[in-house]
Amino acid sequence: MLKVERLTKTYATAAGPLTVLRDVSFELEAGSTVAVVGPSGSGKTTLLGLCAGLDRPTAGSVTLNGRDLGALTEDERALVRNDCVGFVFQNFQLIPTLTALENVLVPLELRGGRNGGGEARGLLERVGLGGRLDHYPVQLSGGEQQRVALARAFVNRPRLLFCDEPTGNLDDDTARVMTDLVFGMNRERATTLMLVTHNLELARRCTRLIRLRGGAVVGDETS
Repeated sequence: MLKVERLTKTYATAAGPLTVLRDVSFELEAGSTVAVVGPSGSGKTTLLGLCAGLDRPTAGSVTLNGRDLGALTEDERALVRNDCVGFVFQNFQLIPTLTALENVLVPLELRGGRNGGGEARGLLERVGLGGRLDHYPVQLSGGEQQRVALARAFVNRPRLLFCDEPTGNLDDDTARVMTDLVFGMNRERATTLMLVTHNLELARRCTRLIRLRGGAVVGDETS
């Protein structure tokens, strides 16, 4: 499902080149769950963005669902993402002027779908928000907003789900509910999961743990 080969990312700064990822390689099989952990500044979020085709590497390659992202234009990478990828971010990334239902429908509308209302409502009911369809983000708690984001991530029936600190802005009890939803829905839909987190308890729910430090892989464990 995902193949990363010798991935390196270097940024130009006033103090000179800054390498945040160096020579990272791994593969994810379809249906697997992997957590990427490491201290702040270790390159976790940069790695996630490169794997999703949101940025281009300085060197190395990413193959997502059989497509070499480096060989695609920005528009083509966006089409690949919309076709087979779902995202959940730490800060929710909901559109404030849209209701919960409208936010969930956005990925379907981007790919030209017009009959996804039933799917979107069903997903919002699955995450416990069947009574909040017409609420705007400002009317929802942080945990409810993250559940809307999770429903949105699954509405395109993605083959690969990327989660960047999905419980980072939630209190402990809400985080546990969110964690159960992520892994429950991932299992129900046989989705491949790549999760970036500081939370080792959350990370250990995955079957594989990749440790980053200083932009390099320092550990790769399978449970």
